[in-house]
Amino acid sequence: MRKSFARGESTSAEVEILALTPNALWIMVRGVECMLDYRRFPWFRRATIDDVRRVELRFEHLHWPTLDVDLDVSSLKEPERFPLLSKH
Repeated sequence: MRKSFARGESTSAEVEILALTPNALWIMVRGVECMLDYRRFPWFRRATIDDVRRVELRFEHLHWPTLDVDLDVSSLKEPERFPLLSKH
């Protein structure tokens, strides 16, 4: 079961988790708000708040160690350049 948490809860200086909703994960990366819709980013569909809070920004990649997910920051801004490869 997902529980909400305070908007803007910081995970690092450059990444904030804004919301975990039934349809998407909302994050802010370097001041840009991004919606990670579960249809396009299925890895977050069953994630817990603790899972998404454990995000690290490494150069131009977001890494969620507990979910084993790595995303290029560009894929959030220009998703058409990054076709979905997951079979989840």
